[in-house]
Amino acid sequence: MTNQPRAEYPRPQFVRDSWINLNGEWEFEFDDDRVGSKEKWHLGNRKLYKTIQVPFAFQSKLSGIGSNEFHDVVWYRRDLTLPDDFQNKRILLHFGAVDYEASVWVNGVLVAKHEGGHTPFHADITDALQAGTNKLVVKAVDYSKDVTLPRGKQYWHTDSASIFYTRTTGIWQTVWMEAVSNDGYLDKVKITPDIDEKQVEFQFFIQGSDSNAKQQMKVEISFNGELVSEDTYGMRSSSGARKIRLNDFNDHGLGAWWTPEHPNLYDVTFTLLVDNKAVDVVTSYFGMRKVSIEDGKLCLNNRPYFLKMVLDQGYFPDGNLTPPSDEAIKEDVELTKAMGFNGARKHQKLEDPRFLYWCDKLGLVVWSEAANAYEYTEKYVSRFTNEWIASIDRDYNHPSIIAWVPLNESWGVPNIQIDKLQQQHALTMYHLTKSLDPMRPVVSNDGWELVKTDLFTIHDYEWREGVLEERYSSSDKAVHAMPANRRLFVEGFPYEGQPILVTEFGGIAYKKSEWEGWGYSGADNDEDFEKKLRAVIRPLLNSGVVQGYCYTQLTDVEQEINGLLTYDRKPKIPVEIIKAINDRK
Repeated sequence: MTNQPRAEYPRPQFVRDSWINLNGEWEFEFDDDRVGSKEKWHLGNRKLYKTIQVPFAFQSKLSGIGSNEFHDVVWYRRDLTLPDDFQNKRILLHFGAVDYEASVWVNGVLVAKHEGGHTPFHADITDALQAGTNKLVVKAVDYSKDVTLPRGKQYWHTDSASIFYTRTTGIWQTVWMEAVSNDGYLDKVKITPDIDEKQVEFQFFIQGSDSNAKQQMKVEISFNGELVSEDTYGMRSSSGARKIRLNDFNDHGLGAWWTPEHPNLYDVTFTLLVDNKAVDVVTSYFGMRKVSIEDGKLCLNNRPYFLKMVLDQGYFPDGNLTPPSDEAIKEDVELTKAMGFNGARKHQKLEDPRFLYWCDKLGLVVWSEAANAYEYTEKYVSRFTNEWIASIDRDYNHPSIIAWVPLNESWGVPNIQIDKLQQQHALTMYHLTKSLDPMRPVVSNDGWELVKTDLFTIHDYEWREGVLEERYSSSDKAVHAMPANRRLFVEGFPYEGQPILVTEFGGIAYKKSEWEGWGYSGADNDEDFEKKLRAVIRPLLNSGVVQGYCYTQLTDVEQEINGLLTYDRKPKIPVEIIKAINDRK
């Protein structure tokens, strides 16, 4: 295969040395008549007559196809040849994300079926492999016009419009393989920091080991290259937990707590030993940090922390949902920080793990938000719940994530104000999230019509400075406002003193490229844009009631020109000016 785009390691918080990237050119074909299964394309004997650059969806330019037409059944095919160091090992095949349903065959053997357009899956393909060349086939099925599907910003019409963008069908995150030992391997580690007790807890999950064998887990933790803890202990089953005390930090700015200003990370190496032999080595990292709400204040590491976030849609001009490169991901984080923001609200998208890696490493807090459906059905509930559980499982360990947002603006629950079923669904998502992760706050329905929630979040695109000053002069005025002509809380779930944040505002349209589009208000030139930015940000900084904000938005996206950057990531005014505004200067 030629040309392997997106060749960086795809799972940076759980790294093994023995792996192969499968991105690049694959055979590809649309199956509009749905004959592929009947004609047994999954056997891999039939050539597919188009080519595509994986991991880019066919709707994107970088895929080499770039079509907006509806093709809801697509097939992929490529050959696999294992390198020498993969021999006599178990082989795991990974998919970062396939939208929406995926079936995977190796040499005609079905090795995986998966539902969920944003979540990863993998399969042990060892028993399906043969000597020499192997045939890998993937069938992806999308439901482009189904508005009950968890879809995020993907539009169900041919062309983008309003707040909706180009669809994504099929593979859109990295495909890769890794080799693990036949004697057992580490499937997952759940990492929970506790700065109050000065300790970190590791929960280990092992696959493929002999229950009669002697199992041990060795944990080595280092900071800035210096070993701070080393521990080896027995594992009597396929799972276990260990708490390790860390004594090398304190609360005087001298220690190793993680913040956006000081993104301190510990490195950790996990070694699985079976009968005293090292059979698996995984490297990872973690951050010691705490998110809490104390006396109505949102706190980071036990101190009030004012959030200055930007709404980030995670779309790119040529890749759509798929970033063109790891450098492009890093650049978005660097530009966000350069403009004086300390966080990003990823909007309607479970972002590539590489984005979270750079947020962890460079220092940017993240609100992780699900890709929502648009209408409510029982089938939607099942699909969405399963995908949300998988999302939390994938990203639990990232220190940058400080809040979970399962629902946004009543998407998927449009009648939540009066429909008890939809209210119960939102409540369920809140409590389900808390049951999976008790250490982060949860927003039940970001923007308006909130049920039980840890943070009281408001979407407000008012552009007049005086109106914003008055509206956010007291908690009572803020929570009883109706900036989108929507009640901010559902009847029966009144405001209970939660921290108040304005998590969408601004959206000032300013045309600085060839793109035509719209925004929530407009600016005529650089000076006018700066003036209007100050007019919407200043009242929130000075409020005394508002504990954080999220400006709409980081970049222009397709028909929207309300970004601080153009779609190709060029600042509309100098980033230093935007930083000065965020810094009250």
